[in-house]
Amino acid sequence: MSMYQTSMVFLVLSSVVSLVCSLVCLESGQCYFIEWEIMSVNSCSIVMTLILDWMSFMFLSFVMFISSMVLYYSGEYMAGDKNMNRFMYLVLAFVMSMGFLIISPNLVSILLGWDGLGLVSYALVIYYQNEKSANAGMLTALSNRVGDVAILLAVSLMFIYGGWNFLFYVDGGLSFGNKEVLCSLVVLAAMTKSAQIPFSAWLPAAMAAPTPVSALVHSSTLVTAGVYLLIRFSPALEGMMCQTVLLLLSSLTMFMAGLGANFEYDLKKIIALSTLSQLGVMMSILSLGYADLAFFHLLAHALFKALLFMCAGAVIHSVKDYQDIRMMGGLVYHMPLTGMCMNLANLALCGTPFLAGFYSKDMILEVAFMSPINAVAFGLYALATGLTVCYTMRLIYYSLSGDFNLGNLYSVGDEAAIMTKPMMGLSCGAIFGGAFLSWLLFPCPYMICMTLGFKTLALSVSLIGGLVGYMLNLMAVNYSLNSLKKYGSTVFLGSMWFMPFLSTYGVSKSFLKSGGKYQSVGDMGWSEYYGGQGIYMVVSKSSSSLQVFQDNSMKVYMLSFLLWMIVLFFIMI
Repeated sequence: MSMYQTSMVFLVLSSVVSLVCSLVCLESGQCYFIEWEIMSVNSCSIVMTLILDWMSFMFLSFVMFISSMVLYYSGEYMAGDKNMNRFMYLVLAFVMSMGFLIISPNLVSILLGWDGLGLVSYALVIYYQNEKSANAGMLTALSNRVGDVAILLAVSLMFIYGGWNFLFYVDGGLSFGNKEVLCSLVVLAAMTKSAQIPFSAWLPAAMAAPTPVSALVHSSTLVTAGVYLLIRFSPALEGMMCQTVLLLLSSLTMFMAGLGANFEYDLKKIIALSTLSQLGVMMSILSLGYADLAFFHLLAHALFKALLFMCAGAVIHSVKDYQDIRMMGGLVYHMPLTGMCMNLANLALCGTPFLAGFYSKDMILEVAFMSPINAVAFGLYALATGLTVCYTMRLIYYSLSGDFNLGNLYSVGDEAAIMTKPMMGLSCGAIFGGAFLSWLLFPCPYMICMTLGFKTLALSVSLIGGLVGYMLNLMAVNYSLNSLKKYGSTVFLGSMWFMPFLSTYGVSKSFLKSGGKYQSVGDMGWSEYYGGQGIYMVVSKSSSSLQVFQDNSMKVYMLSFLLWMIVLFFIMI
């Protein structure tokens, strides 16, 4: 058996075992807390701890299931790659880091999984070794370092509690000390990992990685690590100022990503921006205090987003490795199975009734509309929901249902069974996953009490957004392009509000400029004149003068003898 097959079998079995354990813990209400003390310093113990409850088991099960499908899919997608085994090992290391983060209730041990994710994700983003991948890798790594520093500072702040097992303190034990600062640091760390404003630029840039990596990293692992950390910390965030800030920033992220996706033409970047939008949904409902809903949407979203990335990879693989959706079109006739799975994932993303996305997204919107939120957050919620359907319909038009735009010589089809089989497995998750999770996680239903207008608002904005997104693409060719007349605003809206520029050139410009001046004036200027070169000139001149005295010249001897005689004469007098 090949490595992708053995990995798939092992991960599927592990996923089934984790799911069974999760159901047992849910049924019995049990939670296993395993602690191993490594050393003790004064009153502070350094311990290795694991938490095995229904939440960690269930998340672990989903991560392993999606990883198994992705690894099996990679068997065909990466078949032409010389270093395929290295790729597999990197993906397995990624899954291991994520698993370690999931079962760690301790900030120090979480840091190992957290840093492992950052390190392996950098290695995977720069997998195709070119300049674009190197730039994307550096942006990803450096953005995530901000979160790593925040976790380290949180570790030092938790020293006053006598231990780092934050689960013991989140339910009220953080009432003394720097609670506000500690919670703010954890929120900052989660925002960097889950790419909220102002750290959003790295998520679309990370699309330089191979598509199977995107399916794993940007659906159920790296980007959801921040959300998962905040779910664990959620009781401590109640009534905090950082909760309000998080609500505003996550709502803005949701809106910004939805707007940017409507201007994007790169297939993978459109899906990455949709991930960013859904992360905004999770973070916003988390900031309102509904951690269970955030976890529900996290799992449901992981299923259909991994499927969407896999379909995108199959399409890119077939259409001569183009990623521009303008080069596609009419693929539903040539790739019916992939087209069906892609439509299914898109409909689940839009929140179509009775698919996976509907159960979580609809409940989140209704609970948010019932919550005491301000008009800004309410408006952003409604707009982001409409924009999601808008860019989805645009994507369907350009790639699946529009005019066929490939060249004359093409070979497009669903022949690769290794790629279509895992897509079918995830399709079942995208159909039944939402209902299955809602029955498991919410045995007692939420009480939703709203007027008819508010109840139908999500459906209304979705229908309007879908209509606008599809009709705008049916304009005649001879229409004047408003985007060229208003070029500045189009670039602003389509480039994530200039965030990629601000995160790279904006941050480095002043430092590089001042560094260049310092080098020219300091290192290569006065510092060089009085430092290295100046000292060299003084030493070389003095040593050449000494050399004259040490050349055994008779003239020098006679002159020095005469000088000594004159000195002695004056002394004698």
